[in-house]
Amino acid sequence: MEQVIRLKDSSEIKVGLAGPAGSKTIMLPVAKESMYGQDAENLKLWGVDPESGKHFIEGLADTFQVLYFDYEGHRMNHPNPDHLTPDQIVEELLFIADEMKVRRFSYYGYSWLALVGLQLAIRTDRLDSLIMGGFPPLDGPYKEMMVVTRSTYEQAVVNQDGPAWEERQEPLIPEQVDWDQVQVKIDTNQTKQFMTMYQHLMEFDDRSVNLNPSVPKLAFAGEKDTIVYGESFGGVTVDIAGILQRNQLALEEMEWDVRILSGDGMDHTKAMQPETVLPVIKPWLVSRLRDD
Repeated sequence: MEQVIRLKDSSEIKVGLAGPAGSKTIMLPVAKESMYGQDAENLKLWGVDPESGKHFIEGLADTFQVLYFDYEGHRMNHPNPDHLTPDQIVEELLFIADEMKVRRFSYYGYSWLALVGLQLAIRTDRLDSLIMGGFPPLDGPYKEMMVVTRSTYEQAVVNQDGPAWEERQEPLIPEQVDWDQVQVKIDTNQTKQFMTMYQHLMEFDDRSVNLNPSVPKLAFAGEKDTIVYGESFGGVTVDIAGILQRNQLALEEMEWDVRILSGDGMDHTKAMQPETVLPVIKPWLVSRLRDD
């Protein structure tokens, strides 16, 4: 079942519900639309599954009811530059759940959608469980991401009338990219909205968060999830894996389950693909959500 939901800003998002009715529901805002043809081949060069949303849904819907939508894709197509705040995002997620007649649900998000899950968890009592991938629940790199996002926005403003690297006819090969020379060409509203989000998180102290101890929580990251940004992106290091490893014991004392994923090239991108994520989160969900 799919339907189009109109959000508060009048933008419309396609939302689906799959899987056995009456089973536990998993909110999946990472369910991207499938890509085909040359676009799909280009994504594969970067290690990205062009049908990741489909594979996530199919991988979970045999056991759970899956509430799925592509929130990032929606906001890239319908930017909300001045109002994409944590409060606004949480309000939209809960509105989507209400419109789909879903009262309680587990949440899985990756990268910035993982930090959104934490914001959701501190604002509602409707979660059955929380899974954060690719962003640590403790000592999150909010300030570093603010630097990166601001630098990206400033570049977008400067380069909005210039040539863009993504406009080249030949696809980029990851190993051949000199990231210090990349010029960002993106709609300024698209990147400004994320700057707005991080600006509203500058005073957020994740060490002061007290989540409901009865809500199961899982955090994971690839062992090589460390991104060193060049000077054009602020010259900062976002060390997701390192932060999660350093805080593993503290998180476990706070009743988080923590997984550091090993494997060849297990970086931020590889650790978000369905073939990596499903073997981690599905058995965890089955174990944590099973009826007493």
